[in-house]
Amino acid sequence: MNHRNSNDFSNLSRQEEVDSFCQKFALVQREIQKRIIGQDKVIENVLIGLFADGHVLLEGVPGLGKTKLVQTLSETLGLKHKRIQFTPDMMPSDITGVRLLVDDSHGESGQSKFEFEPGPIFSQIVLADEINRATPRTQSALLEAMQERTVSVSNISYTLERPFCVLATQNPLEMDGTYRLPEAQLDRFFFKLILNLPTADHLLQIMHQTTVKETEQLQQKLSSEQILWMQKLVLDVQVPDSVANYIVQLVRATHPNHPSSHDYASQYVKLGAGVRGMQAITLAAKVKALLDARLNIDFEDLDQIIFPALRHRILLNFDAQAQGITTDIIIQEILVKKKIEI
Repeated sequence: MNHRNSNDFSNLSRQEEVDSFCQKFALVQREIQKRIIGQDKVIENVLIGLFADGHVLLEGVPGLGKTKLVQTLSETLGLKHKRIQFTPDMMPSDITGVRLLVDDSHGESGQSKFEFEPGPIFSQIVLADEINRATPRTQSALLEAMQERTVSVSNISYTLERPFCVLATQNPLEMDGTYRLPEAQLDRFFFKLILNLPTADHLLQIMHQTTVKETEQLQQKLSSEQILWMQKLVLDVQVPDSVANYIVQLVRATHPNHPSSHDYASQYVKLGAGVRGMQAITLAAKVKALLDARLNIDFEDLDQIIFPALRHRILLNFDAQAQGITTDIIIQEILVKKKIEI
């Protein structure tokens, strides 16, 4: 497949750029849907996270296709892909890499020397499978890579190749041998997506597709240069002052004991969403605006993306857990109240 160089986009008009973004997004989405059945909304949100230059946490019980979704995504985008199976005995160096003493007695230097052996984090799509099985110390090895796109080993900093995206999976039910993700780790994820059981029709489709000898081969639809261009276009989408103020009020309403707090937040929330939550809402809304062929975001762009952007950034108290109040319920109540106010 021939890909255009990123410089080719400089000759496009603004409207042509927006149209091109929509077409490329749809191409990738349709290609992934050939293999991943019954998770269309999850696929869309994973792509929104990728084109907003973010990372995504996928939560669901085993067998819903979380790992296959990540592998299919990397295949469709033609990006380097590595899978890290997290276990309790894993060390940070198993992710970042190590400096090894190499015998160079017959080489140019004539003596042993240290060489860096890159770990699996040095890829473009990194699947952190069952991330909550690793200890907090090992989980923290991802923090610098996710935030700064660099890896530091022995006081030397290495830059990761762009685009770079961490897609992590976790099982919400299993408790033995798992470690809760710290708030600092969760906050690095752009979206948290919940995978639910497919419908009966989708289950039948999955059964017929996965129990035959041959499966349909996927085609690469984008290049790294095109992805980077699409990420840059997202940043050019404008945010009207009224919408910007609305996003700020939504985030402030998640905090307890605050003048802007929602009643549910004051009653059930221990810690509300922060700056990264506000940024995630804004960037995701920019992608939604582009998919609607617009270069400015509107209030309607926020309705769906606010849930995956904030659900992992709100820490509930004991009363909420005892009464079965979830973060999605609190976000929904905040949305309803704020819509009445505007």
